[in-house]
Amino acid sequence: MSLKVFDLQCDQGHVFEGWFGSIDSYESQQSRGLLSCPICSSARVSKKLSAPRLNLGHAKAPEAATGTSHAPAAGSGFAVAAPAAAQMAQLQAEVMRHIRQMLRNTEDVGVRFAEEARRMHEGEAQERAIRGTATREERRELAEEGITVMPIPDFLDDDRLQ
Repeated sequence: MSLKVFDLQCDQGHVFEGWFGSIDSYESQQSRGLLSCPICSSARVSKKLSAPRLNLGHAKAPEAATGTSHAPAAGSGFAVAAPAAAQMAQLQAEVMRHIRQMLRNTEDVGVRFAEEARRMHEGEAQERAIRGTATREERRELAEEGITVMPIPDFLDDDRLQ
């Protein structure tokens, strides 16, 4: 199965990728308000103008099998240079390694995240790396109190990634 990869941007200017089964899937999720920024959780997300990219997994290009190169037919789309695709895959793997390391080295305090972050900030609890869940309002309040937090998408805080 091939995935369509779009560059998305929230109203706060954060740019990120969205992977969809089709343009219809993107449009359906957008119209139902299911898209949100993984950085700030803003639901005001739009697709940036860019060349779409298909994620084909480990499919071999025809020229790799035959040793010949074919230019794409007019109107057939675009091609991603192999070095660029390899660099992107390497970057994604590196990011996932860092996320796994962060998850292994943090204590999951669950829904007590905002409370525990405040206790550490005020010196009532031992400072340590924690993770958990907080509402948008709780994150806003923590920021107003000078407590820096970094939201991560829920799907990244998953035992399968560790």
